[in-house]
Formats: sequence, C-alpha cells, structure tokens
Amino acid sequence: MSESIKLIVGLGNPGAEYANTRHNVGVMTVELLAERLGVSLRSHSSRTRTASGRLGVLPGGAPGPQVHLAVSTSYMNVSGGPIGRLADFLRIAPTEILVVHDDLDLPAHQLRLKRGGGEGGHNGLKSLSAHLGTKDYARLRVGIGRPPGRQDPASFVLTPIPTSERPEWDVTIQLAADVAEETVLRGLVAAQQDLHARS
Repeated sequence: MSESIKLIVGLGNPGAEYANTRHNVGVMTVELLAERLGVSLRSHSSRTRTASGRLGVLPGGAPGPQVHLAVSTSYMNVSGGPIGRLADFLRIAPTEILVVHDDLDLPAHQLRLKRGGGEGGHNGLKSLSAHLGTKDYARLRVGIGRPPGRQDPASFVLTPIPTSERPEWDVTIQLAADVAEETVLRGLVAAQQDLHARS
C-alpha cells in the first residue's frame, strides 16, 4: 500500500527545558508510542533518538506492522536534517512518514490528519520539507490554540504547560498516539475519516 506509514516523527525541541511545552506535543506523542511498544528511544548517528517495533494489533490478533519512531536531538528549526538523514538510512520515502506536530491555528486539543499542504509558519515543518525535498508527507496536527491576550506566540509555545492543564493534555496525547497507531494499522484515509467524523 503506497500510503503505508513506516516512520512516525515527533517534532519538538531537545532537553528538559522544553519537555513539557506545547511545542513538544509531537515528541510527547512519540514517547508515548515508544512506551506502548515497550522500547526506549536511543541515540542514532543521524542526530535523532529512534526506536522500532510492531505497533498495534491487526484483525485476527496478529501483531501490527513494523514501524520506526523518531525525534530529532537538534532544535525544531533545524530538525529536518536529522530526520532526513534517518529516513535515508532506513530507506523510507517521504510518503511513508507521519509527522506529529503542534498547530497554533487549531483550537487546543483538536486533532487533524492530512497529507501534504503548507507549513503554516511552522519552522519544524519548513525544515523538514526543505530536507525531504517535498511536502508530500502525512501530518497529524495537534491543536494548541492561540496565546491568550497579547502574549507572543513564540513565548506561548515554549512556556511549560501549567500543572492545572496537564491532565487534559495527557488525554490529548493519548488520543494523538491512538490516531497515529490507527494510521499505521488502517492507512491514512481510513484513519482520517474516523478522526474527522468524531470531531
């Protein structure tokens, strides 16, 4: 199947300083998927942390397809290089990649799934498109909403999520991981239809 997803990428910034920020919801999703696989993300020469395993369960009870997980150990705006090098090393085409990322233009906690399109000012997507040489990869957009009042968007995305909001974000990350898993098991179109029918 031409749209089979073989690599799930979580966009974000490295280090404890950024671990609990809205900009890192993609990383959080991939880390949760690694937990589900019972594996740890380990350093790779491409300047990523990566892991692999069989994700989910197919009808009839067989293990799901083999999938690779990855996050860049470089900052968001230059993350395309590491992810591009990893994809080359694994011989995975851009059309076989699902990128999970934060989106200011979606209401907080809303999820959207699509292939291709613009980057909407997202520096991680810009870097990824430049290094992959195409925009034709799948994206799982995790809405974080616009900042309140006059807060600068850059400050908003890099400010730690308040403790009071964390339980709701934990649910959103679980849902994002569910959608990513369904995309691997059933394909992009079926997962997209299911997700958008629920929203």
